[in-house]
Parts: sequence; structure tokens; C-alpha cells
Amino acid sequence: MIIRYLKYILFVQFFVLVMGCKTNQTLVKSSKKAADVNWVGSWACAQMLVETNNMPPDPGLAENTLRQIIKVSIGGDNIRLRFSNLFSDQPTVLKKISIANVINAPAIDKNTQQILSFNGNQEITLNPGQDVFSDVVNFQLKPGQLLAITIYYGAASQKTSGHPGSRTTSYILTGDNVNNADFSDAVKTDHWYSIMGLDVMASKETSNIVCLGNSITDGRGSGTNKQNRWTDILAARLSADNTTKHIGVLNLGIGGNCVVKGGLGPTALDRFDRDVLSQAGTKWLVILEGINDIGGIKRAEDAPVKAQEIIDAYKVMIEKAHARDIKVYGCTILPFQKSFYDAPFKQDARDIVNAWIRNNFDAVIDFDKEMASEADPKTILSNMHDGDFLHPNELGYKRMGEVVDLNLFK
Repeated sequence: MIIRYLKYILFVQFFVLVMGCKTNQTLVKSSKKAADVNWVGSWACAQMLVETNNMPPDPGLAENTLRQIIKVSIGGDNIRLRFSNLFSDQPTVLKKISIANVINAPAIDKNTQQILSFNGNQEITLNPGQDVFSDVVNFQLKPGQLLAITIYYGAASQKTSGHPGSRTTSYILTGDNVNNADFSDAVKTDHWYSIMGLDVMASKETSNIVCLGNSITDGRGSGTNKQNRWTDILAARLSADNTTKHIGVLNLGIGGNCVVKGGLGPTALDRFDRDVLSQAGTKWLVILEGINDIGGIKRAEDAPVKAQEIIDAYKVMIEKAHARDIKVYGCTILPFQKSFYDAPFKQDARDIVNAWIRNNFDAVIDFDKEMASEADPKTILSNMHDGDFLHPNELGYKRMGEVVDLNLFK
């Protein structure tokens, strides 16, 4: 009897040992599989507290449906979306969200529509200060395509997180209209709310460029619904070139943004970790920021101080990016003579900053040189600004997107 019992104990111990080894092997394989997943951002927008004049028009978001259109850069078969309640002070409930290909905005192709989930649930409550990724969804996302994101809201925070400078029309219908393909009777608003990013599961060689900037990166002066910011032009060129078609572009511009303090939205320094370092698959950072800091200088004696503050901020951003093996390219600040920012001491500050940019980044994209008038290099080209001698027009953005050297990303 004792011998039989000992044999049973030995058998149990052997069984546990074998199954433990198999379990460990499974865990190792599972961990290796998870580690092999390469998420890369295909689209993103910088988040801020939406100002009163840019809030959703009636009927508002609560208990209503919002359809928003984005243009992605790189494609993939498996994607995830990121949603934001970062600057809100109350929970926001997303009852149901779908994605679909766009036929003719706001109309969608119902055959491509898919409902998103969050940990297996259709509905999610975003707490104040929270952002969240959806579950992975199988979706045939093509490079450069338009995608419709349709959200049916429950309760919505009175303070809304979003991106006012969408240069893209969004559409609101009363009640649950997620499955409505048409939306032709919707209320229109040219802003984005709640949406924050879209990543694709991609091969190891796939990566992206984060473009950090102000209104000139955000696209003020470009065409609404034309998707022709300089970053869009760059993304199209990268996609058309076989040696760079695996590189996406993320536009993290905010109109009126400053590098150090003041301006609209969180400063470039304050938002750097979220808007740059939290992006998946980033290999390059392109910075075009500083004109709003310079434009805000009140006294001549403050000009060199402000220039140094901007330079010191660049140094911090470069150091942080380099710690993540991200190359950092500096864009020179465009000419602004004759604009509402113009003053001799502000021109001096720009000269100091541009001189530093040309000698201290991993590479320079010299927009100042490319956009300067031959007759007066302090003034932007006469046919390439939006009437204010500060912001490029559609032709100006086309030029900016075309003069970026693709070899920087090869």
C-alpha cells in the first residue's frame, strides 16, 4: 500500500514538472509573440482643452453621434485607435464606436464598417485625464486613405478634449446614428473631439516621423477637407517612394502653440512626453516651433532672453528624443516681416534662434531659406502666404512639403 502511494506521488510530481515546462514554454512563446508586435502610429492629433468658441455646436455630443474623418499615412491589416478625455473634468462615455471607409464624406461604405471594443466591451467610460486604446481590430487600412470614425456618446464632459484645428469637417446627428451611412442632414463643425491616434501593426522596418509644431504645422491657411498641410505633402511623397513607403507621418501641431510658455494649448515642452515620446514606432522628430514665443516678446531687452529660452527648450527636447534613439531635425522659423508679429527686436530673436537651429540638430530643414523672398529675405514669398505675411497658403504648404529631403529618412 505504501509503495503504491509513493508511486502515485512520484507520478503526480512528474506530471506537474512536465506540464510546468509546457506552460513555461507557452508563456515564453506568448511573450516572444507580444514582443514581436510592432505598433506604429499612422495618424495622430495633439490634444488640448477645447476653447469655448470651438466647442461642439448644438445638439452637442451627449447622447448624440459624431462622425469624424481622418487621413492616415501608412496602412496595415490590424489597427487600434486611441481616445482622449485628457483635459476634461468629468467622465465621458463612448457607448458605441465604428470605423469605416469613406465613400464621399460624410457617407461611408457600410461593407467596411466595424464596431470597436475595449477589453471586449462595446462601451467605455473615459475618466477625467484618461486616454485609452481600443482592442485590436482586423481592418484593411490602405496607405493615405480617408477613414470615418463614428462615435455614439453617452454622458459627455462639459470641458471637452480635442483638436480644434482639424481643417476637416466633422458631423453631428441626434441620437444613435452609428449605423447611418449617409449623415447628409448632420450639423457640421470643423473640429475634432475625443479622437487622438491610430496605430497599425506593422513589420519591423516600418516607422514614423513626428512633426511637432504650431499653426504652420497644424495647417492654418491650407484647404479645409483638402488634406494639403505640408505634413500631408510629405506623407504622400514618402508613400510614393519605394524606399520610404514604410514611413508614416504624425502631425502634432497646435495653432497658436508656444515652446516655453503662453500661447494656445499646453506648450511644446509640457506636451512633449505625450505628443512625441508616447507615439508608437517613431524614429524621427521634426520640430517647427518658436514663432509664437518670439511674437509675444514685448520689449527689445527681452529678445535675447526669449531666444535663449527657446534654445534651452530645444536642448531638452533633443536630449529626451535621443534617449529614445529618435533623430531630431530642426526647421528654421519662416520669415515674418510685415506680419502682425513684426518688430526689429523680434527679427533679431529669430536670427539668433535660426542660427542655433542650423548648427545643433541632427539635420536642418531650412524653411526660412526656402520660403524667403529674393527681394527681401525677411519677408515670405509674396505668392506663398495667406495674406498675413506669416502663414503659408496652399501653394506655400505644397512648397514646404516638397522641399523636405527624403534622404533624411532613408
